[in-house]
Parts: sequence; C-alpha cells; structure tokens
Amino acid sequence: MKSSQVTIKDIASELGISPSTVSRALKDHPDISHETKRLVNELAKKLNYRPNIIALSLRSQKSNVIGVIIPEIVHYFFSSVICGIEEVANEYGYSVMISQSSEDYNKEVAACDTFFNGIIDGLLVSVTKETENYSHFQRLEEEGIPIVFFDRIVEEIASDRVIIDDFVGAYQATEHLIIQGRRKIVHFEGPQNRLIGQNRLNGYLKAMSDNGVVIDRSLLIPCDTFHAALVETQKLIDSKVKFDSIFTVNDFTAAGAMKVLQKNGLRVPQDVSVVGFGDDLTAEMLDPALTTVKQPGFEMGRKAMEMLIKRIRQTKPEPQSTEILKTSLVVRDSSKIR
Repeated sequence: MKSSQVTIKDIASELGISPSTVSRALKDHPDISHETKRLVNELAKKLNYRPNIIALSLRSQKSNVIGVIIPEIVHYFFSSVICGIEEVANEYGYSVMISQSSEDYNKEVAACDTFFNGIIDGLLVSVTKETENYSHFQRLEEEGIPIVFFDRIVEEIASDRVIIDDFVGAYQATEHLIIQGRRKIVHFEGPQNRLIGQNRLNGYLKAMSDNGVVIDRSLLIPCDTFHAALVETQKLIDSKVKFDSIFTVNDFTAAGAMKVLQKNGLRVPQDVSVVGFGDDLTAEMLDPALTTVKQPGFEMGRKAMEMLIKRIRQTKPEPQSTEILKTSLVVRDSSKIR
C-alpha cells in the first residue's frame, strides 16, 4: 500500500473499528480510550498516514453556508421546515443550499458527496425512506462537519436531532376515533425501518390497548402514499373485511383512502371515518375536510438550525441532544360523527 493512499478507512479496517473512532482518536477526542488512541496512532505512524492538508485547510475556513437535504420540497411539511431553517439562517448571517433526495438513497449519497467536495459549515438532514447505510453521513462527520437530523433521523449516528412526538400524535388520533365509537380501525402505516413509522404504529397500538379495543393485525397495512392508498383501500373494500375507520400515517394517504371510499359509495364519516397525520394544506381542501395531527414544521426548522449553529460555534465537545416537539389534533368533518 502506498503511503499516499492510506486513509482513515484503511486504519479503521486494519484495527476493526469505525472510521469515526479513528478520526476522533487522531484528534485526541476525550471520548476515546487511551488504549484505542495508542493503537490508532501507532498504526498511523507505521503506515505513514498523512491527513489531506488541502482538505484540512478548506475545512478551517468558515463559509457561512449550511447544506440541507430533504426528501421532497413540494411536501408542505418540508417546505414549512425550510422556511424555519432560512429564517434562523438569515438571522445569523448564513446562506442555505438545499438538495432534494426525492426519496432516493443514491441521490441522498450524491448530495452528501457534493457537500463534502464543497465548503459547508454544517448539514441539516431528513433521510429517505429507504436509507439503511449511513457511511455517507459518517464521512462528513469525520471531516468535522456537524450534522443535525430532523424528522427522519438516524439513530445509529450520535448527533443532534429534532423530532415530532409521533407516538403521542398517533395515540391522540386513534383515541379520538375510539371516542367517536369506532372499533374496527385500520392503520395505514409507514415504513418500519424509520422511527416515525414505528412511533405512529406504537401510538395507535397503545391507544387501542388502553381503551380495551381488540387489535386486529389484519387491519395494519403498509401504505404511505396517495397512489398506494388507492390500491390498498380498494383491496380492503373488496376483501369484505369489516372496518369503520382509517388512520393514516400522512395526509396524502388519507386523501387517497377518502377518494376510493367515496368512489365505492361509502360516506365519510358516516360509514367510515378518516384521520390523517401532518395537517397538510390539502387537509382543509378535501370534502369533507380532513381530521389530522398537526406537525410544527416551521418550529422544527427553526430549532434544527439553532442547534446546528450552536454546534458549529461550540469551543469544546458537548453531548448530543434531542428536541421533541409536540403535536396537536385538529378535528374536522372526516371523523366527527358525534
């Protein structure tokens, strides 16, 4: 192996530890044990490892530019998050560069590569539904670029994050349907590889259990897009399974469900109640207007940006923190039968 080719990943592979551990050991980070630091530094010396001086020089400069990666710009929730981010960024003299992953893991990786090769002071990220490998984020952290995850977070990376109290929001939505007299409640659930989907499902299950409602697992259906709802709602109707309400993981899915219900002559909410999650702009445009869980997107953007600026400007390592924002149930005509 040529010395010019030796990287942090090479050292990590040789020692059987993560690249981030190697990076921190070389920087004498207090969280790394003395023994690990000794092994890392000895191997680095043996392999004649040299850090990329040009990259280090670039990283030592402040650009006052923040990178943002989001799944969908057209989504009302994410656009409101961006508004919050930009408001705080402007207050502190930062510019914002936005990249859209379009729920595509490869596009998310490409965005990280672009930010890595450019100069940003920090990164705000909401990951795609399909992201399960996080090396592209770890690479940025190894270069000293702080990351704050928002909404869809990565639990495997120790970083600051801002999330919605999805569990409570789902609990309130489900309990509302139960209070309305509903017992056969379908849940169109989100991907279970994301904490959002898990928490909204668990909130539904806990509300059912706490209120003595029998949980029918056949009513738990993976479905989190408008088009998927068109298919799954029709399948549900055709199956002759008894159900009296649908709680969806987001408002677009609720809109799809309502369209199919009405197409099949089922009245909302008299025959089937529908509750969404998000309080998208379309919620009030539907007929009947959609009961949904309101998410504080603007507040999330502000909080995430504030946390990132604090992390950028810190003079000594501080423990990572998680900010949990409250939701609220907005009751409209799609579920109100009493």
